[in-house]
Amino acid sequence: MKQRPRIYYTEDQKLLMWERWRKGESLQQIAQLFDRNHSSIQRIFSETGGIQPAARCRSRRALNLAEREEISRGLVCGRSIRSISATLGRPASTVSREIKRNGGSSKYRAGQADQAAWERARRPKTCKLADNWNLAHIVAEKLKLQWSPEQISGWLKCAFRGNGAYQVSHETIYRTLFIQARGALKKELVAHLRRTRVMRRSRHHTQKTDNHGRIVDAVSISERPASAEDRAVPGHWEGDLLFGSGGSQIATLVERRTRYVMLIKVATKDTETVINALIKHARKLPHELYRSLTWDRGKEMAGHKRFTLATDIQVYFCDPQNPWQRGTNENTNDLLRQYLPKGIDLSNYSQAKLNEIARSLNERPRKTLGYDTPSTTILPIRCNDQLNAQSEAARWQQRSGPRATNVGRLYSACMANTEPGGRRLPVRRLASPAAGKGSIPGRTARHPEPDTGNRTSRGQIRQ
Repeated sequence: MKQRPRIYYTEDQKLLMWERWRKGESLQQIAQLFDRNHSSIQRIFSETGGIQPAARCRSRRALNLAEREEISRGLVCGRSIRSISATLGRPASTVSREIKRNGGSSKYRAGQADQAAWERARRPKTCKLADNWNLAHIVAEKLKLQWSPEQISGWLKCAFRGNGAYQVSHETIYRTLFIQARGALKKELVAHLRRTRVMRRSRHHTQKTDNHGRIVDAVSISERPASAEDRAVPGHWEGDLLFGSGGSQIATLVERRTRYVMLIKVATKDTETVINALIKHARKLPHELYRSLTWDRGKEMAGHKRFTLATDIQVYFCDPQNPWQRGTNENTNDLLRQYLPKGIDLSNYSQAKLNEIARSLNERPRKTLGYDTPSTTILPIRCNDQLNAQSEAARWQQRSGPRATNVGRLYSACMANTEPGGRRLPVRRLASPAAGKGSIPGRTARHPEPDTGNRTSRGQIRQ
């Protein structure tokens, strides 16, 4: 990448920086005014510890540029020093010293003399703590005891009453800590302050801005389709992170219609790790079973755009401080606490163990499902997906044989009422119209059974 040329900021630009700094703007916001990064201007603020240096001004008794121009013209015309001083209304000694310190009568130039006078006027006052090392040692020892600068200043006034050499204001202590050029207090002592900042921030500074710590371009849950709200169509999921001890966590996903639960192991809660795990998981499900995802305002979903781009799944977010809007997931997390109680280290759980926990929860009957289980509720949807896939299996087999074989195997397992691993799923028979109160209206079996009475005890057709 081509490096941009260094920019040298003018005094007017620096005044603008300090004005924005006092208003509470961040370094990045200020740097963007000059199309630069925050590191470009950080040095300007760090040199003085975030404290704007006092504006320099000329003394009213000092010669100004117009008076120096009059001296220069008088010397060119051959006028005497007393004549020039009388015109300016200044003592002759003032004009004489001005000429001598700037090269004499033959070399005197008004502009150069005025600039030299401005540079010579810099006489920074030595810090009191730099002059009195005993006082600096006392202040440093009290800072190590977690005393605040104001407490130290007040204690010194009581302990050394009447001795001005051992009294210092709390503002001097703060400035000495922030401005390391003074060389009186070490930078490590800043860690003992209540706020361990290395620069002073404006009292108007706040991190509660429109873009700080918030998810950019978040789509509100109010824009979620109606089919997700009334649970009419499967494939709308709710998710969150379930935390354990030692900074461990797992991602929990629950389908709104069937209450089917899936657990995902994540190493850390940073957005890149979480988004990568969700993308990898989403690619294992057909599109009909993964239409949308609803999350809270956690920073782990700051990269939701990358997730949507990779999976074509829209992410919706709850309103701030309203996690109850994804109540299905909140209730599911409470159920999971029976298997994963608070205070345990979730990093010790492998993905296989998490799958066992999810399977156990998915096989528990739910009152909201008419005491059916999420596993048997989601199975007809999976079988329909496999029926659609099987119709294209022959075409796939010609182009990608192993992949088509896997599809056919999964379809056969579904039609045989088993999971791909060979584990048999519970069977729910059709509810006949004459079933009476025991039937569940509006529900169908996963697939019709042949109309024959010649069956074994396990419901298989006798050959």
